Amino acid sequence: MSKAIFTTRVNPSYDDLPENFYHFPKQYLKRVEKTVGDWIVYYEPSRIGDGSSRRDGRKAYFAIAQVGKIRNDPQHQDHFYADVSGYIEFDRPVPFREGDHFYESALRNSQGETATGVFQNAVREIPEDEYSLILEAGFAAVIGELELPLSKHHQPGLMEEQLPFQRPITEQLIKRPFRDIAFKKNVRSAYDSTCAITGLKLINGGGRCEIEAAHIRPVGGGHNGPDSVRNGVALSRTVHWMFDRGLISLTDDYEILTAEKLVPDQMKRMFHPDQKILLPENPLSRPHRHFLEYHRDTIFKG
Repeated sequence: MSKAIFTTRVNPSYDDLPENFYHFPKQYLKRVEKTVGDWIVYYEPSRIGDGSSRRDGRKAYFAIAQVGKIRNDPQHQDHFYADVSGYIEFDRPVPFREGDHFYESALRNSQGETATGVFQNAVREIPEDEYSLILEAGFAAVIGELELPLSKHHQPGLMEEQLPFQRPITEQLIKRPFRDIAFKKNVRSAYDSTCAITGLKLINGGGRCEIEAAHIRPVGGGHNGPDSVRNGVALSRTVHWMFDRGLISLTDDYEILTAEKLVPDQMKRMFHPDQKILLPENPLSRPHRHFLEYHRDTIFKG
């Protein structure tokens, strides 16, 4: 097994849904095969779409996932899918370079500058220590909140604000406490700590946000939903309860659906007047139709 970087654009030319699968051509098959059973890091390049001259991409690592099986693309010869699970986004995108430090040593040339040719490889193997450093930078806020240990590969100066630790962060990734905090932070940030359905921004007397992060496709109960902002929506506690139990759902156009006779009128009057949810300012953080469809087909009682 081997860890790697998987590059995916904002508007990919391939049939990507990074939360569930990664689409790639045959030239990368051997590299992807080495990652089966291991974890990879997703990287967003500068170009936002195939053939585009725009360079609005973040040039940053933004999420991780565990690679499962590889399957043929029945529609395109010499293309494949790598199914993934355990997808989770960083609480901050990590630039490929911070100061003089390159998170991938292969991206640094002999003159200490960026080896631009290496970026042409959409799939790049990385050593375990470089993988760990990317995670520690990407999950810095969660590490601080849970007071988790950094890996033995931690380099002073990258995260000087953190306390000394004993065990590596990678051991925590599959545990729900870690993932729940990371998911909550990302969803609250995307929705400005505001309930998408009622428009309420609830802060208690201690300054703590009372808005919750709801999964659209649930993570438990065999649903296996990802910890992706696109699979999330910020909701107040009561609305979250109703959403999880299928009393409320959403159309692909973000209109609010209610199960007939199961949602009281006084509750409906609290919904946003136009019967659409409030959306994140960043279009890339808005609910994905793939997860919305799953909620309507599997969870919704309407």
